[in-house]
Amino acid sequence: MRQKISVALFIALISLSGCGQDYTLSPPPDSEQITVTVRVPNELKAKIMQVVYRSTLCTFTDYTASGEPYRRDEYHRIDILPVSSGDDLYVAKLAISGGGACQWRLSNVTFGVTYANPEQFGDDVSSGVGGGVVVVFDHNNSPRGGTGISRNGDLIIQKDYYPWINESFIGGYVKDVRLLGESRGYYLNYQALQAREIYFEPTLHPGFLVSSKGPKVKEEGNYAVFNYPDGSIEAVARAQPDFRKLQAIRLAAESKN
Repeated sequence: MRQKISVALFIALISLSGCGQDYTLSPPPDSEQITVTVRVPNELKAKIMQVVYRSTLCTFTDYTASGEPYRRDEYHRIDILPVSSGDDLYVAKLAISGGGACQWRLSNVTFGVTYANPEQFGDDVSSGVGGGVVVVFDHNNSPRGGTGISRNGDLIIQKDYYPWINESFIGGYVKDVRLLGESRGYYLNYQALQAREIYFEPTLHPGFLVSSKGPKVKEEGNYAVFNYPDGSIEAVARAQPDFRKLQAIRLAAESKN
């Protein structure tokens, strides 16, 4: 049933309302495809993929920071539910050609993993940021800015992640569980112009949890407090825990076993 739903999401004819031109996205059956595979660890689930197509034929007017108008490529975003292919693998196939009168072309995809049951950390805990990947297939900026790290050929991404419980107070109380990786922006950004296969394997280290509490009053010198799994504490002007410190803590612990 999940497979039928995801295919329907992908092949549905989606039109932009209020336009005189036909903006239908209709991938031809024989379009070359890019396969995105995510290996999902226990405790996590695959996020819905956000796929963006662009057209140089269909354009619209945008404005610079100074208010000057300019023409830019039209874009079309669809959401795709990756399909389980057995075990812990989830797969989505993306048509490179979006077809239609606009001759849409695949521009980028955003995907990743998140906690399937954040309530395991407490009834008031929600899923937070982290565990995301953006891959750009052309020379346009990604939704997260920039085209990312350039890679030739197919793309294999294998990264470590740590559970991070974060409490924020300013602007309203929020407690969530995040996935801390090496990226400071919570998303890994790549440009893969020739890729036809993308494989993402996040390795979760659930035994090395880090927690943080943000300041309750926004004043100079009030910093977030980070508690690491080795018992060390930091109060520093940093947005997230020190990933390299966590790596060192884990590797030191594993070397003793």
